[in-house]
Amino acid sequence: MKKPPSVVITDAARSPSDQLRSREFRYVTMMSARVGCLILGGVLASLRPPWLPLWLTLCAAGMVFLPWAAVLIANDRAPKTKAERAADAAAREHQRQETLAGLSATPEPVAPIVIDAEVVEPTGAERHRPA
Repeated sequence: MKKPPSVVITDAARSPSDQLRSREFRYVTMMSARVGCLILGGVLASLRPPWLPLWLTLCAAGMVFLPWAAVLIANDRAPKTKAERAADAAAREHQRQETLAGLSATPEPVAPIVIDAEVVEPTGAERHRPA
């Protein structure tokens, strides 16, 4: 009997708490850079250096771009492994097969509905209810 292959700890995925901590750190770092752009813009406006419009434009671009990038990075997660992708694909295929099996089943005949001694035949969606 063969022994199953051992798992190497360096191949293990990072824990969710470690991933969250690193994403939070990147978010706070980028937001700090945004605050730095705001402060730098204020200092530059008061000092009036050469090419002031260029510097203020760069600061403004940093203040607009950094929050957008920080949110994208903070919401990012580690890429799925091949095993996770294969499991997702298998689950989707299983769900698709169940759906197709349910659609191909013949619907049960629906009995006429009696309302105030008058027989009413079901129409449309009432006639084909899911099994």
